[in-house]
Amino acid sequence: EAVAAGWMLEFACCCLCRHFAEGCAAEFRRWSGVAQALINGLSKIPTHKKKTVYLCQLLIRIAKGKNLQCHFENDQRISPLESALSFWTLLEREEIKLEKLHEDIRRLIQIQIVAVHMENGYFKEAAEVLERLFSDLESDKPLRVKLATVIKSKDPYVPLLQSFSYDLLISKIKSYIEIFMKENETNFLIQAATKQVESKGLGATTLQNKTVNVNENDKRDLETKRRFVLRIIVLRDVLGQMQNCFLNVDSSLVWMYINCVLGLDSLQNVEEHGDASACGRRRQRWTYKEDLKLKSGIKEFGVGNWAKILVHGDFNNRTSVMLKDRWRTLCRTT
Repeated sequence: EAVAAGWMLEFACCCLCRHFAEGCAAEFRRWSGVAQALINGLSKIPTHKKKTVYLCQLLIRIAKGKNLQCHFENDQRISPLESALSFWTLLEREEIKLEKLHEDIRRLIQIQIVAVHMENGYFKEAAEVLERLFSDLESDKPLRVKLATVIKSKDPYVPLLQSFSYDLLISKIKSYIEIFMKENETNFLIQAATKQVESKGLGATTLQNKTVNVNENDKRDLETKRRFVLRIIVLRDVLGQMQNCFLNVDSSLVWMYINCVLGLDSLQNVEEHGDASACGRRRQRWTYKEDLKLKSGIKEFGVGNWAKILVHGDFNNRTSVMLKDRWRTLCRTT
């Protein structure tokens, strides 16, 4: 269970990074819940997972950075950005490179902690947080003095705060995410998904027959849907095999996440609503062999598990929706 949770945590972190970078707020919130639940389930953070955990916690807090009513710490004075700064400090300790980017992000978080308080009219709290932010090191003194002057002016629109804006902070975080994603392109579940595509030919059967003349947004949307479909398939397939080996399904956090958070319906919705051109495909007759495969799959996996039946069966360019419709037809004729 701990191993499976580790795989899911890496996968959840990749999803968080992607949705943060793409600005998909709803998907980011959904995966924030998954990542947080996985992190809470850890009895302790394994050394090789620390960076993943710290990055998830950082992104979750940065996304809530402007909401001073949101609290991640027991101390209600600690704002989301101040909490994010503590995780950024931990991330810095896990790396020995990117010194310039690290320093830029640290300073931007510090400045925006003060800026967010001032934008909300909390000038007294801004002065108090300034005392917590900086040490007595000489290297911290210039910025500390500048921010103290800004707080006294009670003007949240001074050039310093405008030059080191929240948008700039987000941009720098995205630059860090891009580097992180390149270094973590091949985690276990992604590798398993790649093998699944190659062995089952899913690349040719999933979300196919798109029109050629599409704009760049359509291309990106198609690629996102394809990745989403393939990842759901491999997650359910891999963990389904693990269920038979050693997982206690009733107590497994991972199995609960796959069924409740991702859900088989997500795959079906993508195929039903995300592929308009599929409706225009030329209908092809079902063969006797395909009907036998469908009945065998239903006997093994049960009615409704169309995606799993599709993956394990030998069907001729069918989709899970087609399997569902064919089963309804067979039920009416028998």
